[in-house]
Order: sequence, then structure tokens, then C-alpha cells
Amino acid sequence: MQTQRPTAAFIGASWGALLAGGCAFLAGLWNAEMQLNEKGYYLTLLLYGLFAAVSLQKTVRDRAEGVVVTNMYVGLCWISLLAALLLLTVGLWNATLAPSEKGFYAMSFVLSLFAVVAVQKNVRDVRAIEDAPRRVSE
Repeated sequence: MQTQRPTAAFIGASWGALLAGGCAFLAGLWNAEMQLNEKGYYLTLLLYGLFAAVSLQKTVRDRAEGVVVTNMYVGLCWISLLAALLLLTVGLWNATLAPSEKGFYAMSFVLSLFAVVAVQKNVRDVRAIEDAPRRVSE
């Protein structure tokens, strides 16, 4: 399967979106007037969500490339991503924040998840292209 190299603009936009989403979410937490345990909850959800999104993207890509991935692991990836989204939704629903703050956290979270998938795809595509000459010559 031939992998096409992502453009520099797409790579830059992906990293920019990830930095914008992540930094906005973290800046919101830093400036929020909430208890430290609430801040820890939202920070943990961001990290868990990013990991789950990257892991799911990798498993989908592995399967597309013929790499064996167990159904159990794919299921755990989906459950993890959905759990992160559900926990964020429940947390924001019950939070004593203004609706605009809730929307801010939700949108920066979703932007971060989308962007980390794009970044991981780009990293994997570039790596596959760089490794291709080595595999052919071996």
C-alpha cells in the first residue's frame, strides 16, 4: 500500500490545532475558579481522551494495513474514547460553570482529540515513507 506524504501545511495545521486546543483547555483550567480536585479531573480526562484517540487511530490504521489487532483491544479503545467523552459531558453538565465556559471546555477538548488523531496519522505516514527505502534495500 502506497502512503502519500502529508503536506507541510497539513502537518503544521494539525500541530497548530493540537497546541491551540490543548493550550486553551489548560489555560482555562489554570484560570478557572474551581477546586484543585476538579481541575485534576478535567486534566485527567484530557490526557485519557488524547491517549484513547491516538490508540484507536493506531488500531484502525493497523487493521487497514493488515496488522493483527484483537477485537478486545479495538473494543477497549472505543470504550475508552467514549468513556472520556461521556465523563467530560457529565462533568460539564453538573459543573457550576457558565454555559460559555462549559462550551469552551467542550470545544477545546474535541479540537484536541481531532488534532491528536491528525498529528498521529501524519507522524505515522512520514515515518512509513522514510522507512520505505530501508525496507526495499534490506
